[in-house]
Amino acid sequence: MPGPNEETESRKFPRKYNSSARVLDERFIRILKIFKWGPDAEKALEVLKMKVDHRLVREVLSIDVEVNVKVQFFKWVGKRRNFEHDSTTYMALIHCLDEAGWVGEMWKTIQEMVRSPYVLLSPADLSEILRILGRTKMVNKALSIFYQIKNRKCKPTVGTYNSLIMMLMQQGHHEKVHELYTEMCSEVDCLPDTVTYSAVISAFSKLGRDESAMRLFEEMKENGLYPTAKIYTIVLGIYFKLGNVEKGLSLVQEMKAKGCPLTVFTYTELIKGLGKAGRVDDAYDVFLNMLKGGCRPDTILINNMINILGKASRLEDGIKLFHQMESWQCIPNVVTYNTIIKTLFESKAPALEVSSWFERMKVSGIAPSSYTYSILIDGFCKTNKVEKAMLLLEEMDEKGFPPCPAAYCSLINSLGNAKRMEAANELFRELRENCGQSSARVYAVMIKHFGKCGRLDDALDLFNEMKKLGCIPDVYTYNALMSGLVRAGMIDDAYSLLRTMESNGCCPDINSHNIVLNGLARTGGPKRAMEMFSKMRHSGIQPDVVSYNTILGCLSRAGKFEEAANLMKEMKRKGFEYDLITYSSILEAVGRVDEVHANPVA
Repeated sequence: MPGPNEETESRKFPRKYNSSARVLDERFIRILKIFKWGPDAEKALEVLKMKVDHRLVREVLSIDVEVNVKVQFFKWVGKRRNFEHDSTTYMALIHCLDEAGWVGEMWKTIQEMVRSPYVLLSPADLSEILRILGRTKMVNKALSIFYQIKNRKCKPTVGTYNSLIMMLMQQGHHEKVHELYTEMCSEVDCLPDTVTYSAVISAFSKLGRDESAMRLFEEMKENGLYPTAKIYTIVLGIYFKLGNVEKGLSLVQEMKAKGCPLTVFTYTELIKGLGKAGRVDDAYDVFLNMLKGGCRPDTILINNMINILGKASRLEDGIKLFHQMESWQCIPNVVTYNTIIKTLFESKAPALEVSSWFERMKVSGIAPSSYTYSILIDGFCKTNKVEKAMLLLEEMDEKGFPPCPAAYCSLINSLGNAKRMEAANELFRELRENCGQSSARVYAVMIKHFGKCGRLDDALDLFNEMKKLGCIPDVYTYNALMSGLVRAGMIDDAYSLLRTMESNGCCPDINSHNIVLNGLARTGGPKRAMEMFSKMRHSGIQPDVVSYNTILGCLSRAGKFEEAANLMKEMKRKGFEYDLITYSSILEAVGRVDEVHANPVA
């Protein structure tokens, strides 16, 4: 009989029984391969005097024959008098079915094993079943098996819980991870280990429960466990997300003090965080120190570094990194090229240079993504190269990409700015035909341009159309329509739409208020404009420099110099800088003082 250690190993790795087991008679193996399982193979067992026991079953299941032969043999043995399959034979068959992709038969076998009163399962068996079900994405079935076995057959260990937690993490069931962790902590003699903490901290991070993640991080240290580099990296990302740069840097120092080496993933999080905080030089220094320390970057880290340098107007340094990638055995990917192309547009690089990078990308064998085309189309639209953008849209369609609302949005906006409304409308209809409907943002662009060119009826028709099609108007759509109404002098309608927007659960932004405020200031006189301005000051939407300039203009036209001067003082207190519009407004008010005294405004 195998000893306890051997038995445990066999459950984890069933095929290793062969190392100390008898070798199957080659004649029997040949019969199985030729005649499959049936009377001939059954007769061969008898003639060769082969004892039918658990060891024989495991040996047959380990040989290279068709999986259906193994299933038939397994079922035949199970019907023999005085024979009951045990966990080792069941697990051997489950592995065979898993490798063959027989998911349905595998699930039936697992259920049969769990229900059998003769099968005793170890925590190692349970962990292995959970791993197998996890690989086949059978999460609910894995949970069902876990609770069936837990309640009747075996007490889960930390390793068992970890297997289930890791499976849930891989399938994105982060909420369930928290539940399982709580359940685990309530078990006697089943304390979370480093693997558990790593998974649960990661789950909390993905759920946005940053405080809970950091509390667990401190808890594991209090329990005498040492965080891994992965755990430190997750917590580092949380600190940077919350804007706690100094705490993040202190955490890196703690890692070093504890002898926990920084991995490329840690460096990536550190560089990203510093870049987001605007500390570009510090991010670049970390990168250089990483190289000196012998940690080789990967493509993701380089992409982040290029992006940070590009946003800081240091594209040349970013391109130098691109050329060094090969020496670090990093292969540029679609994200690398997208980052460079986007940065080239932002830095006002010549169109020829942008196009050369796009061609270089294709020559390198990297297929442009939908986002690549979206960047190019948007960039060329913003540089008034609409025809080039149109050609790229055609190329995108030829490549089989689904219509990209962002690309259409850029083109429609450019055509609208160029007063080419028929072409813009044609593109809009094309997008609708190809997608079934357009996004709220594309509707907003069309509504904006219809409003600008005085086609308010068309704008209103589009607004009503999108609602009928189930496309919910967003803040940009409402703003576009309100702007059109204000242009048409329909201020009360615009004000009414602002209230409708709020009642429909769409939160207005500062632009929403400024659009209506501008309309009131120009046609309603200072009283109504000041009433709205006052409401803004006492609400969650605080006036910005545009709001102040709008009111100053209104007061100047009404000759209300003192009110305008007081408003300027308030503006200064709030840290708004005066601009030409503000000065022009106040000078206009000063020039009207005598005029107002002669002919007072009501």
